[in-house]
This record gives sequence, C-alpha cells and structure tokens, in this order.
Amino acid sequence: MKVALIHDHLAQDGGAEKVLKVLADMFPEAIIYTLLYEKKNVNKYFQGRKIETSVIQRLPGGVKHYQWYLYFMPMAVEFFDLRNFDLVISDTSSFAKGVITQPQVPHICYCHTPTRYLWSDTHQYINELKYNKWLKKIISLILNRIRIWDRLAADRVDYFIANSKTVQKRIKKYYQRESEVIYPPVETSKFVIAQSDKNAEKYFLIGCRLAPYKRVDIVIEAFRDLLPEYKLRIFGDGVDLKRLKKIAGKAENISFLGRVSETEKAELYSHAEAFINPQEEDFGITAVESMAAGRPVIAYKKGGATETVIEGKTGVFFSEQSKEAIYQAIKSFYQQNFNPVEIKDWAENFSLSNFQKKIKEVIAKIKNNYED
Repeated sequence: MKVALIHDHLAQDGGAEKVLKVLADMFPEAIIYTLLYEKKNVNKYFQGRKIETSVIQRLPGGVKHYQWYLYFMPMAVEFFDLRNFDLVISDTSSFAKGVITQPQVPHICYCHTPTRYLWSDTHQYINELKYNKWLKKIISLILNRIRIWDRLAADRVDYFIANSKTVQKRIKKYYQRESEVIYPPVETSKFVIAQSDKNAEKYFLIGCRLAPYKRVDIVIEAFRDLLPEYKLRIFGDGVDLKRLKKIAGKAENISFLGRVSETEKAELYSHAEAFINPQEEDFGITAVESMAAGRPVIAYKKGGATETVIEGKTGVFFSEQSKEAIYQAIKSFYQQNFNPVEIKDWAENFSLSNFQKKIKEVIAKIKNNYED
C-alpha cells in the first residue's frame, strides 16, 4: 500500500510534528508532502525520508518568512500530485487537508484544530497584529478568502480524526463534519517516577514554545508577586522570551532554562512539585508528559486539559487566567495528596502504542468501506 503523509509545514518543533513522526514511523516507505521545511527539523526527525515541498520552499524568504505567502498556500497544497497513492493521511491544523485525491483513494485527516486564525481565534489574531488599521483590513480580506477555501477543503476529507473532544466540537461547528477522537501519542515510556529525595530542591515547572497565548506571563507574575517563597523553572524558547524576562525582572525565584534536551526535560518533570499549564490547548502534550513522570498538573480548566487531568487525582484546576488564580491553585495543590503511581498509570491511556493501535483500526475500517 502506497501511503502519502501530508503536513502543513516543518518550520517548528511542536506537537503536530511529533504526530507526524509517529505516522512516518508507522509507514516507513511513505512520502511526506509539506509546504516547506527547516532543514534542522528534517534532520532531527526525518533524516533519510523522501520529502516533497511546495513552490513556497523555493521562493525568497519562503522558509524564514513563510507567513508572507499565506494567500498562496491553498493553491500550493493543491499542486501536490497524489495520483499514485492508495492512502492519503493529512496531519494538519491548516492547509494540508486541502490536497486533491483520486476518487478511489481514501483521505484520512488527523485534525489538530480547524485553523485557529480563520475560525475560533480570528478576531484576536487580527487585533494582536502589530500593523496599522489599514493593513489589518487588507489582512482581514485575505483571511476571508482563505476561510472560504478552508471550509470547502474540509469537504475533500473522507474521514476526520480529532485530537481531542475539544477539537471534535470545533470540527462539527465550523466544518459540519463528524469525527472520531484519537488523542495524540505521548512517549510515556521516556518518563519515570523519581526516587524521593528530601534534600532535592523544590520547584514548579512550566515549559512550552514561548508565545503570548501560552500565558506564561501570569505564572511569572504569580511567582514574582504572590509566591516569592516558591521557585519556578521555565523551559523553552520563542518570540515571547524577551517580554517574559522583562516581566520576571530580578525575581530570584524564577529561572529561564532555554531549550532543553528530551533527557533534561524528563528529569525536570520527575523532580518538579507540579507542572503548570495556564493556557487553553487543543490537547496539551506537556501536561501528559508530566503525568507520565508521576507529577501532578495545575491546569487552566478549559480545552484539552479538561480531558487529560482528573481533579484531585492527577492535578488541580483554576478557572481564571490571572496571577491570583494561580496563587489559589497552588495553595489548593498543597492541601491534597497525590499518588505518583496512580498519576503515571492514568497517563498510559495516552501512550504511543494506544495511538498506533487506534490509527490502524481506523485505516482498516476505511479501507474496508472503500473496497465494499
């Protein structure tokens, strides 16, 4: 069976890329199609794989400044010639679902979310752009055209898989399509419960791609102003790093670790008091990774966290994105007893093997329907 894997772009290292890596391992002969890629990301996860890119890869600034070519991305993804494949799997939160396939070829879409800046977050996206109002109006018109294409592109998919119930609801609302939920794969075997060490430094942990919507700022404010007696460690890098360091100021209890290796990250999880998840995520792999290390999660009660964190058993919730809510959640955290073994056992529900098993079941079902 000849399989094509379609991915939006390999310009960053995030949850979607981890899903693609697992799919690529499941289908070692599959060709990967993507709008563009950063060589370092390809070398890290997909070395030796055949990767086909769109014309955007070869345009001036096409890799470093691919956002310039947003208007042309629908057309670029439609140029992929997929006539010689038996199965197409797109892994997407934007354009990859819009590929054109042959009538007899099933197209399964693993959807991380209907495109945020076109649907659920479009007004916030426009408001946060650092352009004048006239340029924002032009961008709004462009997004309107792409939104129409995106809705039509969703009709090209034969079978939708949602990465959470949260995303399943969005698929139904914006695309009017049913979907099956299969949670993203978490390599739970990489994380272990640390041995108890009374002399170990106690700290809370947060880590992600540092962007404004991740709301790391409110966690920093809470530890700077309300929780100076507790330590906070932050791993990750991103566009918001400079602003976040400015917010932290000279607070001695807050430390930025930058990018860390997978081994270092596992160590950080296992020795932390708890992992803090202040943002609304479609799923939230980092929260599950923390639980795989037996450590509870302090999470904003919205989005994917409501499906992965069990109140009082694997973590605690807060209902408002503010430093005061973070403060109260940590105080509540210390009033409860968490069992690391139970937390890790729960995290196994989101394991790599579970993901692979369920994806294979969907493929078998779809292939049977096409053959019938």
